[in-house]
Amino acid sequence: MVATPPVLCYHRIGGPPELGVTRVARSVFERQMASLAAAGWRTLTLSEFADPRTAHHSPRTFLLTFDDGYASLAEHAYPILENLGFTATTFLITDFVGRENRWDMRYTWRRLQHLDWSQIEQWQARGFEFASHGARHRRLTWVDDVTATDELGRAREVLIQRLGANAGRAIAYPFGAVDDRVQRLAREAGYELGFGGVRGDHGSPWHLPRVPVYMWDATDTPFGLRQDGLGAVGRFVAHVANRCAVGTSMMQAARGRIVRPPESAAGA
Repeated sequence: MVATPPVLCYHRIGGPPELGVTRVARSVFERQMASLAAAGWRTLTLSEFADPRTAHHSPRTFLLTFDDGYASLAEHAYPILENLGFTATTFLITDFVGRENRWDMRYTWRRLQHLDWSQIEQWQARGFEFASHGARHRRLTWVDDVTATDELGRAREVLIQRLGANAGRAIAYPFGAVDDRVQRLAREAGYELGFGGVRGDHGSPWHLPRVPVYMWDATDTPFGLRQDGLGAVGRFVAHVANRCAVGTSMMQAARGRIVRPPESAAGA
């Protein structure tokens, strides 16, 4: 089987500092994207990524993704990409569109805002894509079938209703947490693609690998696109950091941080 093109995963670009590791400075992101464009790299749409011919005919391509859908992307990331002729896919937590990030631990002085539907629709019209990161950012490997099915299905239904069928094609599993059961549930929910962690499984379209870009990944070419020894080390460190996110899930559960907005706000 032909290996799929590489996938990068960013979270926050710019904005206030945090105690965590997911924030990448705007200057670093801008330099990385400009360097990739100058080196002949091109970003893919989901349709191009899913087409097996892409790996043969466009070897210097990658899928650029953002998790969580923070509002700062509209200020600090999307304009940079648009100026370079790049696009990206943002995975949204549908219950928190237009709301503060109360699903997460508090890593910043003030809560962070998510993109709202008007911003999402505006950037979709300009060539950017959006897909599912679940309804409430639940670690799907820790919940029962009923809860996981609700997380997967409800998010997909909202996205299709608001943004069209293409928005329901893909899921990025929260925390990259996926097993055989979650893959089956994602497939049954109607997703064609599912993105996990660094190691993933090129043999399954519902467990595709992604390399997160963390604050220390500040070279012109992110570790996920490098083929040298530094890239291999960087991907291993990213894998370890991603696995450490289990601590966040435990703290969420212990402190009751996984919350659901009022019913009137869901899908708003």
